[in-house]
Amino acid sequence: MENKKIIIIAIILLIIIAGVILVILTSVNYERIDITPNGTTIEVPANQTKYDGNIQHAKIWNWNNGILVTYNSNENKNIIKVSELGFNTLNDVIKNGEKQNIDGFTCYVINADEILAIHIFDIIKVNYIGKFYCIPLSNETSHDNIIICCNDKNMAVHMAKSVQYKNVFPDSNNDTLSTVKNMTGDLRSKVNDYANNTNLSNIKSKVEEETGINLDDAKSKIEQYTGKLPI
Repeated sequence: MENKKIIIIAIILLIIIAGVILVILTSVNYERIDITPNGTTIEVPANQTKYDGNIQHAKIWNWNNGILVTYNSNENKNIIKVSELGFNTLNDVIKNGEKQNIDGFTCYVINADEILAIHIFDIIKVNYIGKFYCIPLSNETSHDNIIICCNDKNMAVHMAKSVQYKNVFPDSNNDTLSTVKNMTGDLRSKVNDYANNTNLSNIKSKVEEETGINLDDAKSKIEQYTGKLPI
């Protein structure tokens, strides 16, 4: 009887140990990376996430079973923002997928090959298959736009929750507005200077000399038919 108890306890212990080992082997370790220099950060799978490059300020990372794409509209100072068009195209494709709500995040389920068909992923030399869980994020304060796609929805949600936003780029719209205001002020000042410094009598004499017409006489004759002119 005692032997049976010992065997049962040993089996239970083995099951517990096997469970712990399985959790350790299947758990994912994360590391925090900068999305923008000294700005917004996110946690990504540690020791497997690779930075693929920067395409017109659209940045791409990939790991064993996922892709991260980020784009900051204020980091890109180009007037024609090609990467923004590519990023928006990717966003549109993702939002055609099956919509789910996971832990408060809007998630779209699509086929991996639909993602890789987008031009922005030409630099990634990997082949993904199966379903991808994609979470698009955006922040109006920091101007960060983020797309997380991987075949593990728990990983996608963890990454989405880990984002810490920080604005490190000036508001380009305010800069543009300020520039326009300065240009308008300069133009108004120059017009006023011209008007104040111009001798209208000299201009009148010049016109009469070149045309042979007395402008005062012409004005009087016109007023006989039209009434007093405001000039």
